[in-house]
Amino acid sequence: MEINKKIFEMLFSLKDEKLKLFSAKLIPNLSPNNILGIQMPKLKRLSKELKGNENLEEFFSSLPHTYLEENTLHALLIAQIEDYDKCIFEINRFLPFIDNWATCDAFHPKCFKNNRTKLLNEIKTWLKSSHAYTIRFGIGMLMSNFLEEDFKPEIIDLVISINFDDYYVKMMQAWFLSTALVKQYDKTLPYFQNKKIEKWVNNKAIQKAVESFRISNEQKQFLKQLKQK
Repeated sequence: MEINKKIFEMLFSLKDEKLKLFSAKLIPNLSPNNILGIQMPKLKRLSKELKGNENLEEFFSSLPHTYLEENTLHALLIAQIEDYDKCIFEINRFLPFIDNWATCDAFHPKCFKNNRTKLLNEIKTWLKSSHAYTIRFGIGMLMSNFLEEDFKPEIIDLVISINFDDYYVKMMQAWFLSTALVKQYDKTLPYFQNKKIEKWVNNKAIQKAVESFRISNEQKQFLKQLKQK
């Protein structure tokens, strides 16, 4: 059985009508007709079953896909690729076809951990894209790979310098900055104090940080004063 047909049948065997309707509300830019309704744990299990299948190239190259879950499975399969250069190739082939935040945020390639120098250069290219979800993915990779031991203020500069008028990009900028406040509070705070962040992103980041249990009450009270009017 060809791999695409096999994957199609496996996905359809897992669909759930109630979850489909719920997912459609969370991802309003997709038509319900393009959503099957499959729980993420089931997609992850399926991706592990398919890992290493010698015919995956056929699936990787059959873009665009029809269903949300096909795209999310595609992302999860890419995340399992151990060879960095192969992983980057597949990501760059796939990114232009990502059309929703859920797929965009679904994958965090394991091979990035040991290739952060090369990865940072790749991210800088993604951040300059004209495609919203490519930019969002780049910000997400900064957030998951560069806010701890490899942190430098340059990372924050990269994110706040993005000027792309799209809700899902701005929301990811805010999510990144709120996480930066959690993990690098003293080095991130001056960007808010000096009003270097676009108003909407600034205020949304503060809102998300104040909602975090990892920010102290004292810090939360101070951050509230830094909201832009």
